Amino acid sequence: MEASGKFICRQRQVVLFFVLLGLSQAGMEPRRYSVVEETEGSSFVTNLAKDLGLGQTELSKRGARVISKGNKLHLKLDQETGDLLLNEKLDREELCGHTDPCVLRFQVLLENPLQFFQAELQVIDINDHSPVFVDRDMLLKISESSPPGTTFPLKNAQDVDVGRNNIETYIISPNSYFRVLTRKSSDGSRYPELVLDKALDREQEPELRLTLTAQDGGSPPRSGIAQINIEVVDINDNAPEFEQSLYRVKIPEDSPIGFLIVTVSATDADIGVNGEISYSLFQASEEICKTFEINSMTGEIRLKKQLDFERIQFYEVNIEARDSGSFSGKCTVLTQVLDVNDNAPEITMSAFTRHIPENSPEAMVAVFSVSDLDSEENGKINCTIQDDLPFLLKSSLENFYTLVTERPLDRESQAEYNITITVTDLGTPRLKTQHNITVTVSDVNDNAPAFSQTTYTLRIRENNSPALHIGSVSATDRDSGANAQVTYSLLPPADPQLPLASLVSINADNGQLFALRSLDYEALQAFEFGVRAADRGSPALSSQARVRVLVLDDNDNAPFVLYPPQNGSAPCTELVPRAAEAGYLVTKVVAVDGDSGQNAWLSYQLLKATEPGLFGVWAHNGEVRTARLLSERDAVKHRLVVLVKDNGEPPRSASVTLHVLLVDGFSQPYLPLPEVAAAEARADPLTVYLVVALASVSSLFLFSVLVFVAVRLCRRSRAASAGRFSGPEGHFPGHLVDVSGAGTLSQSYQYETKILLWTSRSKVLIEALTYYLGETPQLIFTGSNTA
Repeated sequence: MEASGKFICRQRQVVLFFVLLGLSQAGMEPRRYSVVEETEGSSFVTNLAKDLGLGQTELSKRGARVISKGNKLHLKLDQETGDLLLNEKLDREELCGHTDPCVLRFQVLLENPLQFFQAELQVIDINDHSPVFVDRDMLLKISESSPPGTTFPLKNAQDVDVGRNNIETYIISPNSYFRVLTRKSSDGSRYPELVLDKALDREQEPELRLTLTAQDGGSPPRSGIAQINIEVVDINDNAPEFEQSLYRVKIPEDSPIGFLIVTVSATDADIGVNGEISYSLFQASEEICKTFEINSMTGEIRLKKQLDFERIQFYEVNIEARDSGSFSGKCTVLTQVLDVNDNAPEITMSAFTRHIPENSPEAMVAVFSVSDLDSEENGKINCTIQDDLPFLLKSSLENFYTLVTERPLDRESQAEYNITITVTDLGTPRLKTQHNITVTVSDVNDNAPAFSQTTYTLRIRENNSPALHIGSVSATDRDSGANAQVTYSLLPPADPQLPLASLVSINADNGQLFALRSLDYEALQAFEFGVRAADRGSPALSSQARVRVLVLDDNDNAPFVLYPPQNGSAPCTELVPRAAEAGYLVTKVVAVDGDSGQNAWLSYQLLKATEPGLFGVWAHNGEVRTARLLSERDAVKHRLVVLVKDNGEPPRSASVTLHVLLVDGFSQPYLPLPEVAAAEARADPLTVYLVVALASVSSLFLFSVLVFVAVRLCRRSRAASAGRFSGPEGHFPGHLVDVSGAGTLSQSYQYETKILLWTSRSKVLIEALTYYLGETPQLIFTGSNTA
């Protein structure tokens, strides 16, 4: 058989095409080698690399192994040199007995890629055993009346060698009466037969002692001897005769010891002592003597030891019936051993792959052979595995099987398979053998990490401490090992203006998120970014999730008063005519809060007043109104302290001081507060300049005031009458004002505030002008001072 070509395979799993190709070569004509028995172990048999047409080192690379039946390793392979060597000294007689030729069959397995070669090793016999007579002393009683030419079969010798080294001839010591002939039996063995050449005379020579030599055909020949004692007896002219010359019997191999096989029977025409017959095994080998026994009186042949069909199927037993004289008769009992199903099938595993990558195409898991020592139906084998597994058994030549995957495996569905290979014979009762193998599905990175949520919403209060843990994201990977190790990272924000790197960080190992700096709700209420989870597989797989961080407001801003302004050098003074009715609007305190929600809900209250009960502050809008009618007894000057407070926890507040001047009419001279009067006293040199300045702008200013008064008079009158001590209803608490927007007032209210400011300042200027000029102005204000 020509050497197989080289195959290149990147993976250990072999596709079915290469498996069948290798197995098909196993059925071709085997290679034959020979070795002489008793050759020392490690002796050279052949060079397999040269025989198979492979390179010297290719056997090692392809994982070459020598496999023999039953894993009895008589040979070993040197993978480095390619030499096939004896593993031990071989004894042909122990291995094969009388079987010739003695052939040991083995296979050469190349694992990568898979390839088989059949081979045979013939063990050549040497002449290392001499012939041996089982009975070294034989007694023959020959009648003196025996004519020349009469033959007397003798017990043969045994030689465990075969072929030419077995017994070739028998030689008898020189004498005047007998010669020996070498005969060949039906089984090929040789036995001696004594031939009478000259009539005996008991009176002249009653006894003869001869030496029988058995010689084999070896070089040099070996021999064994036995002594033949011949007694010359008186005439006995009738020999025993068997009823049958050939008996055929069949016996099951599981027959018990002592089982009666057959009863042979012979008769003798003589009477008396010459007619008494005894039975014995004739020319029986050592094996037959150990297996069978015969009753010398009755001729019953019984088992002496247990039979084994797998070892010996047929026995040829020669029986001799001898009378008391020198005559005997012969018959043969052919015993056929019937097979019994007493051997369970055997499994020999040749190749096995323990780890199979998931998602791989059809892959080879194992290559094995099955055998049964029984015969016929008892030796026929059926091989199966469980039905619910994704594996297939495929048979090939000479009871070889391959176990392959039926479809790609998924480790995440099942990571391990326990496969039971069951081989059952077809005998009765059926015997079976099971072989368990475990196949582990190795992981492939075919699953991306999966987040527990697609979107995470985290909340953090403003003014937090740096490095504060604000939450976590979590992703899991169904793979294993490095393919399931997840690392986390932040994705670039969609808004390039968002400084994400300075806001948050993520722990790459566990997905914990930390705020890197203190956050300010008033600057940043919410921001959003992406998180990526990637495994450590190759190539790495990843997934993304969105994280939205909401900054929660803290009450960290106190209310800020817009009006009256608090940064002026001179206090703001509000003028109220004494004729004002109850509910007269003196002024309105305007404040804002930078917080949101309830932290920006403002309430107003009158904290201090020069005369309690005269003025009141509306809690929800900050309007300062007269609480009752004014009287002449009320003081001219009043100082009010208004507290503005938010609804936070804890609450924050601010206060503002109002100065109110009661006048009889807007024509009454302006009476400055003590602080202002002192300042004017110190500024007497500037009085002349002030009068000039006021005279020059009075006409233009008064004209502007008249226009504004005319436009707003009617509207303010209606608003004052309809809303006197009745605030607007809204969704806020009655005592709170929500300024959580941009912190600015409405356009109409801003306009009213400006008019109020201008009107107040005009009154001051007019009163000042009257005071210095000593004249009563003719301009008369009607209605509310906010018109």
